[in-house]
Amino acid sequence: MANSALPAIIVAGHVCLDVIPTLPESCRDLASWLVPGGLVNVGPMVLSTGGAVSNTGLALHRLGVPVRLMGKIGDDTFGRATLDVLRSYDPTLAEGMLIAAGESSSYTLIFSSPNIDRTFLHYPGPNDTFCAADVPDAALESAARSGARIFHFGYPTLMRSFYQDGGQEFETLLRRVKVHGLVTSLDVSRPDPHAEAGKVDWPAWLARVLPQVDVFLPSVEEALLMVDPARYAALEENGVVLSQVDGDLLSDLAGRLVAWGVAVVGLKLGDQGIYLRTTPDKARLRALEEYLDLDARAWTNRELLAPAFCANLVGTTGAGDCAIAGFLTGLLQRQSPEAVLTGAVAVGACNVEAADAVSGVPSWEAVQRRIQAGWEQLPVTLKLRGWGWDVGQRLWLGPQDHGGQLANHES
Repeated sequence: MANSALPAIIVAGHVCLDVIPTLPESCRDLASWLVPGGLVNVGPMVLSTGGAVSNTGLALHRLGVPVRLMGKIGDDTFGRATLDVLRSYDPTLAEGMLIAAGESSSYTLIFSSPNIDRTFLHYPGPNDTFCAADVPDAALESAARSGARIFHFGYPTLMRSFYQDGGQEFETLLRRVKVHGLVTSLDVSRPDPHAEAGKVDWPAWLARVLPQVDVFLPSVEEALLMVDPARYAALEENGVVLSQVDGDLLSDLAGRLVAWGVAVVGLKLGDQGIYLRTTPDKARLRALEEYLDLDARAWTNRELLAPAFCANLVGTTGAGDCAIAGFLTGLLQRQSPEAVLTGAVAVGACNVEAADAVSGVPSWEAVQRRIQAGWEQLPVTLKLRGWGWDVGQRLWLGPQDHGGQLANHES
C-alpha cells in the first residue's frame, strides 16, 4: 500500500506485454528447436508487463510510493492484458495509461530456458508513436497539484518519436514537465546498433536533452555506447565491457554527461554497485532543493560508489529498473547522497532474489531494516585509483570527495 505522506512520482515511457512460453530444460539450442514445419511441446504461457513504466513503476508501488503510470497501449487483446496486470497490483495504476485506438499493443516474445541465453522478439507498437502531446499539460498540472514531485521517463531510446529528430521532441516534453515544478529523471536502454536507433547521433541527442534532465540513471554500458560509441566498440571487442571499467573511465564518462548539463548522474554497474557523480554548480541543483527539499550543498560536486549487496541470485530481470525505484524513493525521503545510493543498490539486490521483474521488492521500511542490520556487501573489483573507503557509510569516496585523506583502493 502506498504511503500517502510521500510525494508521488510519475513514471512514463516504454511499456510492453512480455509473452513467455515455458521451455523444457532439455532445450539447449533454440535454433535446433525452432525449425520450419516442426512442433515443439512447451509448458504454460506466462504473461507479465515489461518496460520502464511497468518495472520501475510497480517497484515504486511495492516500496510504498504513490505512483502514476503513463504508457501507451493499443485497444486490442494485448492492451487489455497489460491493463489487467497493472490492475492486479492496484486498480488505480491503470488510470493514466494512454489507449491508442486502432493500434496494436507492444509485446515481446521471450524464449528463456535454464540452458540457453534469452532470445527476444520485440514489437514496439504504440511506443513508437508516443509523443510529447501524449503527456498533456492538464495531466501534469493535475499530478503536481496532487503532490507529484518527480517525472521519470524510461527508454526513449526505444521510442521512435523521441529519437528520430535528434531529441527535439523529447526536449520539448521535458521543458513542459519542468514548467509544472517537477524534477526530471531519465533512464535509457541500449540502442540497437543494427536498427534505426543505431543510426542516431546519440552524443548530439544527449547534449540537447540533458540540460532538461535533473537525474540521469543509465547503466555504464548504455552511457558509454551513447557518449563514446568508438570507445565502447573497442572495449566490447576486447571482452565484457564492465570488466574493463575503472574509476578513471567512470569519472571521465560522468564528467562529460555533467558538462552537457545534467545535475546528477548515477551509473549502474551490475554486481559492482552504482556510481554517483553530481554537478559542481550548486545553482543547477535548484530543482532538487526547491521541489524535493534536499540539501543542495550535500549534493554538490560529489563522487561516490556504493557496492552491491550480497543476494540469493534467482534472476536479474528488471534489476536496474528496481534500483532506479530505490534511488527515486531515497530522493523523496530527502536522504543524503550516500543513503540514496545505498538504498538504490539495496532495492536492486532485493529484486534479483526473485525470477520476475518486481516481486522481490519489499516495502521501503523492510529495505532500510535490512541495510541497518549490517547486510553484507559484495567486493568491488574495479580499479579505483585515488579513492577511499568510508567505514561509517560503507561506500567508496572519489578523490574529490575525500581529498586524499582515506586509504587508496587499487585492486
